[in-house]
Amino acid sequence: MKDTNWIKAFAPATVANVSCGFDVFGFALHHPGDEVHVRLNDSGNVTITKITGDNNLLPHEAHLNTCGVAVQQFLQAVNLPYGAEINLHKKLPLGSGMGSSAASAVAALVAINHATGNKLSKKELLPFAMEAERIACGSAHADNVAPALLGGFVLIRDKETLDIINIPAPPELMAVVIHPHIEIKTSDARQALRKTLSLGDAVKQWGNTAGLVAGLMKEDYELIGRSLEDVVAEPVRAIFIPGYYNVKQVALQAGALGCGISGSGPSVFAYCRGEANAHAVASAMQAAFQEIHLKADSYISSINSDGARVLSSK
Repeated sequence: MKDTNWIKAFAPATVANVSCGFDVFGFALHHPGDEVHVRLNDSGNVTITKITGDNNLLPHEAHLNTCGVAVQQFLQAVNLPYGAEINLHKKLPLGSGMGSSAASAVAALVAINHATGNKLSKKELLPFAMEAERIACGSAHADNVAPALLGGFVLIRDKETLDIINIPAPPELMAVVIHPHIEIKTSDARQALRKTLSLGDAVKQWGNTAGLVAGLMKEDYELIGRSLEDVVAEPVRAIFIPGYYNVKQVALQAGALGCGISGSGPSVFAYCRGEANAHAVASAMQAAFQEIHLKADSYISSINSDGARVLSSK
């Protein structure tokens, strides 16, 4: 078998947890995202030949890189005697809380699946992406890979059985994500979490989780905002983000429905109603970081209902 054509695929940034839904909520943005190029060969091995945009920080060894692990898992599962060559183009910052490791794995899976004739559905690719996440942060969680792969706002009711539900989002709902130029390792952020919760905190979190689902489905923007409250992860993880509570305050003052930490941080997200409000909130949040001399990138997006996709197969 000669080397096949390059398959180019894209997977978007994601916001996990969405304040009240630790490890069970996530949604996809339209941009930014990672691009992965894959082509099959007859070597029997998976190799990563090129990585751009990572400042030489990511490993080229396939078994240590999420895109390589994902492709290895896929080829083993479908029992194909092929090898694959991978080029990874990082467009997402590392350790940003925007699902960077998930995007690499998901884009690679969509590409290799296409290259082999789309043998599996997107949902059937999820276990391989989750195993890749285990390499990145020590936990095979799905709150980034599921929305990156499937698109939309997703509820992971049970990751063991992959009981994953897509929750419809109101048409005017916009997300703002601000990424300050610091890095937080997901593994470190997870270790900082409390091992137990009080019954009162648990009840409050359950109420907010249910409230957010109800708000999304009823297109009740005020209920969405009231439900974006996190008593589990935010109190611990906020200390890793300089000026976090001030950034959150200015977002709300600018009209955001609610504001919270994106994944394990340091990125901060806000939900807004309408594009004009989203731009005003983004400017206010970015300015708040600038006041403490911290550069930050700003992204504005509606909910991406499509998820990862093949860009070309030439």
